[in-house]
Amino acid sequence: MRRFLRERLASWVRRRQGPDHPPLTLHRRRIYILPTRAGVGFGFVLFFMLIAGLNYANSTVLFLAFLFSGFALVSMHQCHRNLLGLTVVGAEALPTFALQDGNVQVTLASDAGLFRHRIEATVTEEPAAVADIPGAGQRVLVPPVRAPRRGLVAIARLQIASRHPFGLFRAWTWVHLPLEMIVYPRAQGSLPMPAIAGPQSGDRSMRMTGTDEWLGLRPFRDGDSPRQVAWKAYARGAPLLVKEYSAIGSELRVFDFQSLPDLDTEARLEQLARWVVEAEARGEFYALVVPGEQIDPDHGPAHRHRCLTALALHGLRRDSHGEAAHS
Repeated sequence: MRRFLRERLASWVRRRQGPDHPPLTLHRRRIYILPTRAGVGFGFVLFFMLIAGLNYANSTVLFLAFLFSGFALVSMHQCHRNLLGLTVVGAEALPTFALQDGNVQVTLASDAGLFRHRIEATVTEEPAAVADIPGAGQRVLVPPVRAPRRGLVAIARLQIASRHPFGLFRAWTWVHLPLEMIVYPRAQGSLPMPAIAGPQSGDRSMRMTGTDEWLGLRPFRDGDSPRQVAWKAYARGAPLLVKEYSAIGSELRVFDFQSLPDLDTEARLEQLARWVVEAEARGEFYALVVPGEQIDPDHGPAHRHRCLTALALHGLRRDSHGEAAHS
């Protein structure tokens, strides 16, 4: 029942607010506030103090009851003010591996002169990331997200909240952004990496002309082509130097989905993910071949992400709501 009511409330809020587009400044109509458990308990104490003061005509108890009531009201306004005017600059879901916690980077900013205390950022029911927002600056909060399996994790909404100053009230708002987190397959497997493909055994279709790796300059030797001479450096008074490259097609590893016939689909993807991670850590050039997609050889963080993303989305289809599902 609790989950049902939470989903109905979330659906109502989304219809009321509509989709959000950063940068987004929080205004009064989208900030909600309720007393916490401590606040409810504090309210009962004040109520009994008021009844006792009236019943026994005790002016001291009545004074304390009204004093603490004013204290609670000021606390409520301060809690609401802690969120009012806060700006959600942007949010980005960082990729992760299956069965590990992913992260969403939420960038928050405050208007000049107003320091925001203990701002919380949460994804669904995950633990909150808490930070103070300076009066004229930005702060990045990184709340965790569960990643139980490979594919795409749709993040329907973010919650920005505050319990400052005394935890008697909790003010919050929901931010609906089109976020999707890519979940790579687990990088695991016991098979050794395939051997480096040489010029004779390498697949010519996997080679890229004009993308050789720059190695540096070396002294000119007899037999070097004049086209490889660094003429600009020579014109500046440097000795005769030759530009040296390493062709990436000459030594590379090809990670082929079809080369693992003894494993099921998920085990193949996990093994390929491990090879990609290891090859990148070694600084090697590598290519990836999966059914329906071929990624040319390269290396670097962007290439690693392309390969792991291809493995994460292999065999998945999008349903009518835009979410990825296993076929």
